[in-house]
Amino acid sequence: MILSDTMLIEAIQAGRVSFDPPVDLHVQVQPASVDLRLGDSFRVYNYAQHHLIDPTQDVDLDSISELVRQEDGKPFILHPGAFVLGSTLEYVRIPVNLVGRLEGRSSLGRLGVVVHSTAGFIDCGFEGNITLEISNIGKIPVALHAGMRICQLTLLETGPVARPYGPLRGSKYQGQREPTPSRLRKDVEFAAAQNGKTP
Repeated sequence: MILSDTMLIEAIQAGRVSFDPPVDLHVQVQPASVDLRLGDSFRVYNYAQHHLIDPTQDVDLDSISELVRQEDGKPFILHPGAFVLGSTLEYVRIPVNLVGRLEGRSSLGRLGVVVHSTAGFIDCGFEGNITLEISNIGKIPVALHAGMRICQLTLLETGPVARPYGPLRGSKYQGQREPTPSRLRKDVEFAAAQNGKTP
């Protein structure tokens, strides 16, 4: 069952779901979702410096991108065809009996801005700033402003979860605080550790 606005407000006020900084219940809570705002940092890829990305190899994936922080209210200009990582302003905590679905806002989608390519699912027990996979599939640059409502989070009830998102699962993005690059390499490391081998 998808949580309605009444259920969302009750969950937030009871502390079962939390957002830091707090969301404005009158502006950000929609009929069945919560609008989340854009943070002020972006991870930009250095395409000209790398001919290949192989995420399974022993390569520092942080080195193929640069963290850029917008200051003094200046917008981040997202050019046509560009792909960057952003993150939500809010640090989100989801309990183990809820799961989240992240979607873009239609007002930005109508400008060609897409906020995720595959990472629209937020696991039970996740906490952190949500990394956004932002693309401009339109033909005109779009200015993105820190603090603007960029996406919407829908929460759904689940059954009992035996192993929620977190350390026991080897979850790679728990507690992330800024746009976080791919940690696919950690899948290999975690599998090897479970088997008692060195990757």
